[in-house]
Order: sequence, then structure tokens, then C-alpha cells
Amino acid sequence: MPALLVIDVQRGFDDPAWGPRNNPQAEVHIARLIAIWREMSAPVIHIHHDSPHPAGRLRSGQAGHIAKPEAKPVDGELIYKKDVNSAFIGTTLEADLRARGVSALVIVGLTTNHCVSTTARMAGNLGFETLVVSDATATFDRAALDGKNRPAEQVHQAALSDLHEEFAQIVTTDWVITNCKVAAVS
Repeated sequence: MPALLVIDVQRGFDDPAWGPRNNPQAEVHIARLIAIWREMSAPVIHIHHDSPHPAGRLRSGQAGHIAKPEAKPVDGELIYKKDVNSAFIGTTLEADLRARGVSALVIVGLTTNHCVSTTARMAGNLGFETLVVSDATATFDRAALDGKNRPAEQVHQAALSDLHEEFAQIVTTDWVITNCKVAAVS
């Protein structure tokens, strides 16, 4: 059974200063997947960003660092804290996954083009079978190099396209539920 990696689903991403966001149902899908993983007693692993910047919206000890209600860890679930984009840098995540015999990851969370993408790229390069759930990830509008605004959905799709079939398989929540439940019963 793959581990469910829940990346940076923290209240700081609710701050309107981030700007427009795509995929407003991402947290609903994340909550569905967490509930199913817990029901199957499969590993749910939380990654929390600890912003090193004094004004960071995800700074430890601040309200924005707290997990959103849909992704609140429960006793027994591992929590890794990072201060860079990859969940593998500066943590024992890789070693702990290998020690538990985990070879596949289902990745959900925020933001698609930053921490989700960076973690998925590293997971793929480290040899993990990696699935990124397109409707359980989201991002924000972002300026292009020419200064023009790129809408969040465009940024999201570009990030997922860059990952697909090279670093990860891009799937939906329904696909994961159908296929992972079948695999757990087999």
C-alpha cells in the first residue's frame, strides 16, 4: 500500500495575500483520501513547512503554521518539518520510508508548482513509484518571467504536465480511491 504524503496543508495558505488560487475543492479531496488511508490503516505522513523568514506565513509558532482542519494529523501519524521545498531535504523521510518498506507514494497538498512538484521530482529520482493527485493539489497565480500574470490553473497544469510520466503519474482522487482500495484488498 502506498503512503499518503500530505504536503503543507497549513492555514497560512488561506492568507489572501497569496492571490487567486485554483482548485478550491483540493482540501475536500485531501480529506477524503486521508479518511480512506486511515480506514485502511495505511501510512498517512504529514509534511509541514517551517518558514525560515521572520514574516513567513508558515512560520513555526504562528497561526499559519497550523494544519488545516481537513489535514490535521492524528496520534501515530508521522510529521516531518522542512524549511525548503522538498520533503526529503533536511529530514529522515527517505530513510524512514525505506525502513517501513514503502516503495510508492501518493502525493497531495500545496502548492503544486513548489513543494508538491519538488517532492515528487525527488521521490521519482529516488526510485519511489510516485502518484500526484491533480484535484488534491492547488496553487496560486504567478508572474511569468515577462511580468505577465499566469492564472493559477495554468500554473497548476504546467507543473503537473512537467511531472507526468517522467517523475510521477498524474491521477485524480477517484482514480486513487478505486485503484488503491482494490490493491489493499488484493
